Amino acid sequence: MTSLIESLKDFPYLGETLALTSAFIWAAAVILFRISGRKVNPLGLNFFKGIVSILFFAGMILIINQPVLFKAPWQSYILLALSGIIGIGISETLFFASLNRLGASLSAVVSCTYSPFVIVLSVAFIQEQMTLLQLFGVLLITSAVLTISQKKHESHIPRKDLISGITMGTASMLTLAVGIVIMKPILNKSPLLWTTLVRLLGGVLFLSILIYLNPRRREILAAAFSPKNWGPMVPGSFLGGCIALLVWMGGMKYAQASQASALSELNIIFIFILGAVFLKERVTKGRIIALFLAVVGAILVTI
Repeated sequence: MTSLIESLKDFPYLGETLALTSAFIWAAAVILFRISGRKVNPLGLNFFKGIVSILFFAGMILIINQPVLFKAPWQSYILLALSGIIGIGISETLFFASLNRLGASLSAVVSCTYSPFVIVLSVAFIQEQMTLLQLFGVLLITSAVLTISQKKHESHIPRKDLISGITMGTASMLTLAVGIVIMKPILNKSPLLWTTLVRLLGGVLFLSILIYLNPRRREILAAAFSPKNWGPMVPGSFLGGCIALLVWMGGMKYAQASQASALSELNIIFIFILGAVFLKERVTKGRIIALFLAVVGAILVTI
């Protein structure tokens, strides 16, 4: 798949197309992760997904005979590992915890805060540009999150879970954005598979340490690696941790970080629909308003 992506590098709007494709794939994975999260701790779920992803990308590198140890400065390895620690180890664990509290559709709305974080960090550190329309889009996304934070719209969710879920989800998007900005300069000039694998290794190593230090480590690992829980976990990990990640990183490589991230966030529409259909999540007036604000905001951010 990576060879196919590389061969299409001159295709118009390749980065934007890959980012939008990753949005749909990730939406399907989120539904599966939501089901898995009912039985598996966020740390264990993230660790399992990371192991599946490492096996997938390492296998792809061996199949296409690409060097595992790419000739790059040691600083590149350190930065990619750091990106994995922040953007996978910390960010995705927080995301799964937020997903358990909020459900798929509300979690998707909160995830739209990722775009504003990426834009601000991209402008500050890698000299990308920000327009007034993008700024307005950021304000709409912020309004969407504030809308779902109102208890009157989400009376079925305990106030404690609502606030902690939004806080964790927002923190997840901030750490994800930091991880992306750290690796963006390296991604522009390095093989996609190698970049992804090193980043994954950093994230999984960090998760291994967290699990080892956790007093409930036996329980966490037992649930994660119990075959009876693999029904939704294996396809979810493959779609979300392998296919969506590869396509998404291709989008990040061939488009501006701010544009690719915003298009990827359109997964909110897919998640909203899939959550209502397969998880029977509520479709309320507050959620529809938040969805509208978030989608319009994400579109404006891409202009």
